Amino acid sequence: MKVFKIKIVVALITLLTVFSVEMFAQKNSRPNVIVVLADDLGTGDVSYYRKLHSNKIVLETPNLDKLANEGMIFTNAHSPAALCATSRYAIMTGNSCYRSAEGWGVWGGYSKPVIKEEQLTLGRLMKQANYNTAFFGKWHIGTGFGRKDNSEVLFISNRQEKKNPRVPVDITKILYGPKQFGFDYSLSLPAGIQNTPYAIYENHKWLKLKENSTIKVINQEDYKRLGVDHFNKPGWGDSNWNPSEMGPLLASKAVDYIAENANKTAPFFMYYCSQAVHTPHAPPTEINGVKIKGTTPSKHLDMVKELDQQVGMLINELKKQGVYDNTVIIFTSDNGGLGPDIVPDSYSSGHQPSSIYRGSKNLPYEGGHRVPFIVSWPHNIKKQQQSSQPIIGMDIMATLAGITNQTIGKSVAQDSHNLMPVLKNVKGAKTHDFLMVQGGADKEYIINDKGWKLILQVNKKTKDYLDATPIGLFNLNDNQIEEQSKDYINNPAYQDKVASLLKKYKETIKSNVYLGNH
Repeated sequence: MKVFKIKIVVALITLLTVFSVEMFAQKNSRPNVIVVLADDLGTGDVSYYRKLHSNKIVLETPNLDKLANEGMIFTNAHSPAALCATSRYAIMTGNSCYRSAEGWGVWGGYSKPVIKEEQLTLGRLMKQANYNTAFFGKWHIGTGFGRKDNSEVLFISNRQEKKNPRVPVDITKILYGPKQFGFDYSLSLPAGIQNTPYAIYENHKWLKLKENSTIKVINQEDYKRLGVDHFNKPGWGDSNWNPSEMGPLLASKAVDYIAENANKTAPFFMYYCSQAVHTPHAPPTEINGVKIKGTTPSKHLDMVKELDQQVGMLINELKKQGVYDNTVIIFTSDNGGLGPDIVPDSYSSGHQPSSIYRGSKNLPYEGGHRVPFIVSWPHNIKKQQQSSQPIIGMDIMATLAGITNQTIGKSVAQDSHNLMPVLKNVKGAKTHDFLMVQGGADKEYIINDKGWKLILQVNKKTKDYLDATPIGLFNLNDNQIEEQSKDYINNPAYQDKVASLLKKYKETIKSNVYLGNH
């Protein structure tokens, strides 16, 4: 009898143990998610993409290529805009640039946050799914700092910092930034490495680069001393500021975050916005034990090599922690690659940042907004896949909602499409019927309907999206490189196409709810 009772007790303990293990496993069955957003990276900067069109590869990107080989790449992927800040707003919210209160703005480090306090963001979406959330890198969608005379009162930028680098702002802490928009942890560069403040912030507090760091005005002489040849403007920053150290710092802190959070009960979401490959091109001597500076034909390509190593560091740590197979990685860029006016040495070496596509960052042609887009999720997304379906950076929002089994209303992320059916090879899965993409500083907009691309010039004075004039018409189906001789904008035979695309463009903007106040 006693033996029988003992057997029952042992059986119950075994069942409870199995149940507990299963419950724990279920809690950890949700994937970790890492979104990597590169800065100014074109399709031609990733050797996997470049090899689709050319055998001439100046620089290999082995980590990105391996990631591409382990999942699905999109060959018709676009950034929301051909410029950085506007794209970042759209990616963060799932809404086109024209829905922003500052649709054309390139926001500085002291600009008022453009995202509204109650607006859904990637961070807030993942918090709703009970993820631990973290932001790393370039924020660039408005950061709230306090006034120097009262650090708790928001400093409102009036562009005076262009004339006066000693503006009365307290840069020792952030009042409004990533932590207000859904991120538990943040290591942020308010405007990247190219603009003031020249400092980095951990959980909104100034992270001193060295023990003896103070706040001072960083000027061109400081950059000359560091051997950095690109400088924007003088302004407040860390006295030990060195842009070449920011990439290794971001990557090492991100690796530490993965190590700390990989095996917690709740999964983690990391939005990793690299500083690479934006100017100033100040590559580190090495990163992750790999020599970087001076190892390629240009400083720009050194930065591409650094970016590839940053991604490799994240992947290696995921594997070390045993969570790589249960981690979704999305890699893309905020706009197209850099032009020959910015990186002449890269072009003279034979490197093509935009691959075969015409134009570069800030231009309405494909090179300005066609970007790499890679999604990897071992055992859930088949390897070595390629899709030519049209997608855009805003699709990250709805895709993350799909991964976490959340439903988001059309009035929230209006321009975001869940890519999971395509990634899972669901029969008949589609993306967008047509794409709407913003151009650059010259205020263009683009509508692409099944390969027919209309470029519109928005009135530069009114900045009204409806006040737009068609200036270019290309059929990308037989003219991917947008050869100018095949611009049909003034061809009488194609005026019906111009009219129909213009009508669809205007109807789209008119019919959707403006989200500037949401």
